[in-house]
Amino acid sequence: MWRQREWQKISDVLDGMRDEMIKMQTEITAIPAIGPSSGGDGETERAKYLIGLLKELGLEISEYNAPDSRVTSGNRPNIIARFKGIYPTHKIWIMTHMDIVPPGPRDLWNTDPYQATVIDDKIYGRGTEDNQQDMVASIAAVKALKSVGFMPVYDVNLILVSDEETGSQYGAGHLLKVAPQLFKADDIYVIPDAGNEDGTLLEIAEKSIFWVKFTTKGKQVHAASAPKGINAHRANANLIVALDKMFKKNYKKKDRLFSPPFTTAEPTKKEANVPNVNTVPGEDVFYFDCRVIPEYDIQQVLADIKTEVANIEQKFGVQIKLDFPQAEQAAPPTSVNAPVVKLLKKAIKQVYNVNAKPRGIGGGTVAAFFRRLGFPAVVWAKFADNAHKPNEYCLIDNMKNDAKVYAYLAGMEVEAKEKPESRPAG
Repeated sequence: MWRQREWQKISDVLDGMRDEMIKMQTEITAIPAIGPSSGGDGETERAKYLIGLLKELGLEISEYNAPDSRVTSGNRPNIIARFKGIYPTHKIWIMTHMDIVPPGPRDLWNTDPYQATVIDDKIYGRGTEDNQQDMVASIAAVKALKSVGFMPVYDVNLILVSDEETGSQYGAGHLLKVAPQLFKADDIYVIPDAGNEDGTLLEIAEKSIFWVKFTTKGKQVHAASAPKGINAHRANANLIVALDKMFKKNYKKKDRLFSPPFTTAEPTKKEANVPNVNTVPGEDVFYFDCRVIPEYDIQQVLADIKTEVANIEQKFGVQIKLDFPQAEQAAPPTSVNAPVVKLLKKAIKQVYNVNAKPRGIGGGTVAAFFRRLGFPAVVWAKFADNAHKPNEYCLIDNMKNDAKVYAYLAGMEVEAKEKPESRPAG
């Protein structure tokens, strides 16, 4: 464990790296890294810059590129940078993502989204919070430790992945597929891709995500001859009401790990049907966004939906086709007693003087890839909640202090009955 004088020295070093971290943010922001699904050319150029930074630190670099013919380089890069520790019994993994989402309409931005701008202790620019804040913080933490000659208790591995914003097939999913031997169930996995404003959210569980598209076919006619047609819009309106009743009746369980602590099912997107008022629509399309607590299997949700669909088809004489833009069964949660939870709580308390609590969220993160393989991942960062918004910004203090959390984590030991043997010198 840390000695106070030793920790204070590293904390002071990180305080002194403020301008250096801003410089990293500025240089990263100037290299757009948008995936081809969002109209970009991938992460290769940004990866080249980051590999250069990591090599300057003397870290061991491994690359795991995922082939993708849609980008100029032909690959989506994934990087692991290793800082060797004293004991080989565990590894610390801190994973951030290189890709960003497009900036959206430029007229909604007060600054150039690809030119980091510092205003009032904030760094504005696309990606500065999601996910560059903690990418820079993790790199800065390693640099601070190395600058004072501190050797971490366990190996500290920085993972920089592609494709997080569009599914992770070419990022974490690829990495875990081609190099599963790198990871162990008793390692420490930190994924700083979600958080809250006071840094107290330790995300250890996620709801299942189930998106359903309903395409209903009826018969289009002039509204003056409505009885000759079959109104697909009316059928869907009744289906929405029926689904609401079904979810309230069948999905009453609560899980206090989440907020809200229950399954939600919301009618959301509605596609245009007919352009004029005096036509009965023969086709109507709408969507449901279901966030299902882990106690329920989404296959059961699907079966219940199909029952309601069949009833509406019979009652209104329509045909309803179901599609599933996203269907992800919740991964098993990370235990509240997992070592990563205990260590992070202590590190956050040391740096921010707050008591972080394990919770679940309704959204999905890349941590699910790890949890499905039995790896206890925690999603944590201190965020100002600006991800994907116009005028996205990172609070400089969050970046600097998150770096302290990662540095402190590197000097902590997992509780064990017996002291592990250290790695041989050399």
